[in-house]
Amino acid sequence: MSNEDNAKQALESTKNVVGNIVTLLMDLKQKNPKVFFGGVGGVAILLLIMMMSGGSDNKPPLPTVGMKNITVGQQYVLKSANSYDPASTVRLVSVPGALAAYDDSEEADRNGACQHMAQGTKVTAVELQDFAGKKGAFVKVKMLDGECKDNEGWALAIDVQ
Repeated sequence: MSNEDNAKQALESTKNVVGNIVTLLMDLKQKNPKVFFGGVGGVAILLLIMMMSGGSDNKPPLPTVGMKNITVGQQYVLKSANSYDPASTVRLVSVPGALAAYDDSEEADRNGACQHMAQGTKVTAVELQDFAGKKGAFVKVKMLDGECKDNEGWALAIDVQ
């Protein structure tokens, strides 16, 4: 027998079993509806109990990145809040809010001068900008070290720690 024949035979066997079960349930529904609907209700109650019984209340809280109150003139470091990869970079833009339209699918955008800074780069907060009702959502930073020393750019406040 080929694999195709085995698959057809298994499918027919499954159809027969399912058909027999459906026939038995329909017979039970016709002959003794109290038992049938009682069984359906019992299964529904068991499913409901299983769904409602969650875990314990002793679950540890999920880790979150605490927002710092950033002060203009203070020194900070760039740290990507959304990545555990130490080699990932922090995106800097020339205008606050431009991150929403950011698309790095072009290679030239990836290799732009001082647009992607390594994590741990020391910076000074120069200016804060509100966005969408959130105070200080963007921070203008000035790099203190590396090849981009003294360059400025805007970063998300959550990436300045």
